[in-house]
Amino acid sequence: MTLRFYDTASAEVRDFVPLVPGKVSLYYCGATVQGMPHVGHIRSAIAFDQLTRWLQYRGFRVTSVRNVTDIDDKILAKSADSFAPDFEDEPGSVREEEWWALAYRYEQEFLKAYDTLGVSRPTYEPRATGHIPEMHALIQQLIDRGHAYPALDGSGDVYFDVRSWAKYGTLTRQKLDDMQGAPDADPRGKKDPRDFALWKGHKDGEPTTASWASPWGAGRPGWHLECSAMVTKYLGTEFDIHGGGLDLRFPHHENEMAQSQAAGHGFANFWMHNGMVTYAGEKMSKSIGNTVSPADMLELAPPRVVRYYLGQAQYRSVLDYQPTSLQEAAAAMERIDGFISRALRTLAGVDGGTPVSVSFASYGTVPDAFAAAMDDDLNVPQALAVLHDTVRAGNTALTAGELDAAREALASVTDMLRVLGLNDTAAPAVDEQGNTALGVLVEAQLSARAQARASKDWAASDAIRDTLAAAGVVVEDGPDGANWALKRG
Repeated sequence: MTLRFYDTASAEVRDFVPLVPGKVSLYYCGATVQGMPHVGHIRSAIAFDQLTRWLQYRGFRVTSVRNVTDIDDKILAKSADSFAPDFEDEPGSVREEEWWALAYRYEQEFLKAYDTLGVSRPTYEPRATGHIPEMHALIQQLIDRGHAYPALDGSGDVYFDVRSWAKYGTLTRQKLDDMQGAPDADPRGKKDPRDFALWKGHKDGEPTTASWASPWGAGRPGWHLECSAMVTKYLGTEFDIHGGGLDLRFPHHENEMAQSQAAGHGFANFWMHNGMVTYAGEKMSKSIGNTVSPADMLELAPPRVVRYYLGQAQYRSVLDYQPTSLQEAAAAMERIDGFISRALRTLAGVDGGTPVSVSFASYGTVPDAFAAAMDDDLNVPQALAVLHDTVRAGNTALTAGELDAAREALASVTDMLRVLGLNDTAAPAVDEQGNTALGVLVEAQLSARAQARASKDWAASDAIRDTLAAAGVVVEDGPDGANWALKRG
């Protein structure tokens, strides 16, 4: 077994060997909680959830950290224009929402979306505001090593000196002289317009609660500094994998890497970045109205279908959303669930009616081809092809009465779904008694439909099928008769 992942820093697929045998340390960038989660946030979370699950399947103990940026310019700006939710409907209400209340409210929305779509909770999820002392220590370390300086204008800002670090630009393979400073950045107090803020001095008009005392004056941390301080606290100065969306490579991850290595840290052994989500081949943009949010998707399809869609592409590739995307994902899940339902009913029948349970407590039966695909830089499309091949083989075995082969296929399908997180999305509790009653009623309808078909009463046959479909029961006709399954989420 050889795990291989693409490393952005070296621009190649490399063998993955953890720094500590049997253990993997993973940090990936979470949300800046300034608003509702967008589809890019959730795709990234699903990609690194798949990575975590696969590493666990391969026997590694994974320590995962996903940060929450709960203080930055955008959060302050949004809170100034936001009214506290409990005051929104009161006539004449003008109470602005505190920045920390807005950040917490949106943090809960992210957690809700993650949980709904089966994204496992990380080992720890630190907030930036809880790690100010660690940030101060890192800034002082950089100043002492000659890589940072207090602003020349006495504003209380502290900047990283990009020209002091010869390796700046290596993550994204850019030359410093070809770069430009951020167009909206204030150049005052900088030695070079490309220097970036490690600490931002408090400004008139900003809430006093959004600043902390520091050796350089009251202020708050720069965005890039937060991740370096938090990952070092929980995973050490050198760790296995740093992940995030492709849009974070520059400047965020470039700056993270520079400040951490300049402080003498080995930092990330692998950099892994997931691709973007587009709409009909174009970048999503609110200005042109071609965005779709996770909430929008969940109004159109159940959580398992949305997870299938967002997790079906190889993580580095672009995922293109089309109006039919969720319908196609739903059809794929219905084929899988149809086989599972059929196999459970058939296998229960051969044991005198004893229910057949499928254990989700352990892994162990994924096909070799599925494992090879996942080992190869998480090739999920190829892994899904193996999953659907196994479903077809399982249905063939059921039709042929080859029940041992059907059992093996059922176990394999179940484990592959577990690895991909498709059995862990939010779902209502199972009502065993209700399911039994439903089964009796559906079988009676299918028996009546079979009689109608034998009499060539196609109108009656179609009417029964339509009635079942309206109730969420999917019927598939096969050589051995009709099979049914609930349209699951």
